Amino acid sequence: MEISLWILSIIVGLLLLAALDFTLGRRKHLSKVNKRTFPVRKSDIDIFIHGPDLFEDYFNEVKKAKKHIHILFYIVKNDPISNEFLGILKEKARQGVEVRLLVDWVGCRISRKSRKELKEAGVEFAFSQKPRLPFLFYSSQVRNHRKITVLDGCIGFFGGFNIGKEYIDLDKKLSPWRDYHLKLTGDGVQDLQKEFLIDWKDSAKINLLQKELYFPKQKQGSIPHQFVPSEGRLLEDTLYNLITKAEESIFIGTPYFIPSQRIFTELLDAIDRGVSLTLLVPFKADHLLVKEASYQYLRTLLKAGAEVHQYKKGFYHAKVLVIDDTLCDLGTANFDKRSMFLNFELNCLVYDFNFIRRVKGILHQDLLDSKPVSLSELTTFNPYRALKERTARTVSYFL
Repeated sequence: MEISLWILSIIVGLLLLAALDFTLGRRKHLSKVNKRTFPVRKSDIDIFIHGPDLFEDYFNEVKKAKKHIHILFYIVKNDPISNEFLGILKEKARQGVEVRLLVDWVGCRISRKSRKELKEAGVEFAFSQKPRLPFLFYSSQVRNHRKITVLDGCIGFFGGFNIGKEYIDLDKKLSPWRDYHLKLTGDGVQDLQKEFLIDWKDSAKINLLQKELYFPKQKQGSIPHQFVPSEGRLLEDTLYNLITKAEESIFIGTPYFIPSQRIFTELLDAIDRGVSLTLLVPFKADHLLVKEASYQYLRTLLKAGAEVHQYKKGFYHAKVLVIDDTLCDLGTANFDKRSMFLNFELNCLVYDFNFIRRVKGILHQDLLDSKPVSLSELTTFNPYRALKERTARTVSYFL
């Protein structure tokens, strides 16, 4: 009995310490957050929705780089596609190209041996968002979820894909992987470059932001767009401002639908004022409890008149928001509390009618590959699901 009480006391003490760490760490983080605002630029933008197509083009472009290669990913695995990727970077570094690779500390699966080989080949490598004292627990939860590539300051890639076999449809459970990734040329590449170099400065402690060679003059493209970086609570503010402006329709595609109360209330208000709301989420889940965490919100939205669809042709990992057919938001941020309050994210607001029409065509196909969700499916009592939902609500901030 005494041993049990002793163990319980230790557990309670650790939980209290973690809560204090998180509260104080977040307070300090929010006090230091600086909102960066990029202007509306014009670029030529292409969109990739299949991993094999993306990485065929991506690897070819990386191989053609002449001056520098700047890459940030949330996840790089330790598998054949990842090894091919690292091999290309080593070869480019040996050719005299500046190569910088930044990977999130939690998402990195690159072995110590491979990291050593990268450095020996001349690749500059750094971890992003390593946990830091004194707020070890809080800093371990703040992840760099951005995926940015800039080649010679002229070509940029960013979106939802990481580096690993599942992203090229080689995971039996999650294939085919559905995601959206953008390729840019034109005026907007400089903002991707700046965002990478800001993260590089924070992680590698090297400031390259004033180096003109990383910002070559680019011709304007044809598609107006605006990059929106976020951390802390900036994403919630951005989403709130976008949703409040909706007059006719809102389409949300996300792998994880766990909104903040403020955003959820605004979605209900939008429905009340006559705005149609359509949600596209996965049928399959790639993480524990993420589906169950969404059910309480989906039930309420279905009752209010929203449409909910579950994607069945593989795993849906895309992040998209379309409002009134006049604005399309694509990027790295999920529609969940982790992206809204913890992660470093990067989204792109696109204001071009023809591009939005193209995205809507993709969404139309995705809806054809989905099934509508009825309220009865989510209200039929299931004790196991109910237990998972209660658990998910408790930890929804961290899912």
